Amino acid sequence: MNEKTHLPSVDRLLQQLGELIETHGRQLVTGSTRAELAAAREGIKHGLPLPGEEALLAAIRLRAAGAARANLRPVFNLTGTVLHTNLGRAQLAEEAIALMVEAARAPCALEYDLASGGRGDRDDLVSALLAEIVAGGSPEIAATVVNNNAAAVLLTLNALAQGKEAVVSRGELVEIGGAFRIPDVMRRAQVRLHEIGTTNRTHAKDYAEAIGPKTALLMKVHTSNYAVTGFTKSVEEREIAGIAHDAGLPFVIDLGSGTLCDFAAYGLPAEPTPQQALAAGADIVTFSGDKLLGGPQAGLIVGRKDLIAKIKKNPLKRALRVGKTTLAALEATLRLYLDPDRLRQRLPTLRLLTRPTNEIEALGQRLLPAVQNALGSLAQVEVSPCSSQIGSGALPVERLPSAALCIRPPARRPGKVLLQIEAAFRGLPIPVIGYLRDDAYHLDLRCLEDKDEARFAAQLQSLKL
Repeated sequence: MNEKTHLPSVDRLLQQLGELIETHGRQLVTGSTRAELAAAREGIKHGLPLPGEEALLAAIRLRAAGAARANLRPVFNLTGTVLHTNLGRAQLAEEAIALMVEAARAPCALEYDLASGGRGDRDDLVSALLAEIVAGGSPEIAATVVNNNAAAVLLTLNALAQGKEAVVSRGELVEIGGAFRIPDVMRRAQVRLHEIGTTNRTHAKDYAEAIGPKTALLMKVHTSNYAVTGFTKSVEEREIAGIAHDAGLPFVIDLGSGTLCDFAAYGLPAEPTPQQALAAGADIVTFSGDKLLGGPQAGLIVGRKDLIAKIKKNPLKRALRVGKTTLAALEATLRLYLDPDRLRQRLPTLRLLTRPTNEIEALGQRLLPAVQNALGSLAQVEVSPCSSQIGSGALPVERLPSAALCIRPPARRPGKVLLQIEAAFRGLPIPVIGYLRDDAYHLDLRCLEDKDEARFAAQLQSLKL
């Protein structure tokens, strides 16, 4: 074989890639080798020069590394949305991560009662904790956990109202991300929706007049992902609860995001809590685990012990239940709420939401020279004030003052250059996700904590523009 005019064989190349095979396995490396040779042949057909053997080996190593890289990759969330659904929502506390790893690494007492030696109930891992947080440990309150809040609503409706009607205000028929709508969830739960009131106004008499022989429950849905303002009217939870209980019906509240602490105490916009909902007379409350609560993806159902027992007996519960790592993370997260004095420091979601603006601005000033150096003359960088949002449908009209690295090309029509810059940041070893607005690329630094500053700055030398 004349190596000057022919590509080397697969076997010849593999003989020189022993360390790569040891790392990634023969199948992956063989596939990468064949793919690289195919790419080289295609290039030669179009007039590119024959690549040298060393160049081929380097390209194969690069291709194999890319093929072996996990699809679920960490990123820097600089979008200005703290709980970004597409970027995984809440970051977990170190305590939650540690307990997840422990649960994943070894057998654990998931459904095993260590006291009796008999079968246990996985909900017991968190039910008492939730009852302690939301109702002071009341023995009349219980909880169960499913894989997200949409599942929590589906299961609750199917268990308590299958074949009957659920009364809901028209102004609360929300649509959450991915076009999932409350009416659709009800339909899948085999529950008939009974709309009352209008988009902007619903009165107590609307609830009372809607109750009939087929009514199974009254329901209130917290409009967590939008706001109706102006000429509006809604009925207080306590009043709806009274109407429901007078008719012998349960009252269900879907809080959506759901927080277990008083946001106002931390200088944040107020958000209704399960504690408040239960105190107002709700019999069942559903909410998310991976939004304002700051835990893993989960749907939490808390409320009257007898109704929770009925919900848990529903066959859908098994299909929607969560595994041991989710329960481990949820348990660890809930335990943080038992120590409110240190909650802000230990719970990443609360820490990021309450981060002081001057701290974010100072970080921007420290990073500015490194970012400017990486971009060269392609764009000018400055630290500019901006507004972050909480995200995942929580407090949609509220904004948090923040600071961003504002990257602005000098071009009169900078669209192409901005897309190039955005793609370059996404192409970094740890992809950086910002946003385009007002002819500039913005990197909101609220979610870039000081502990990650060095990692962020170090990889800027890999920026390919």
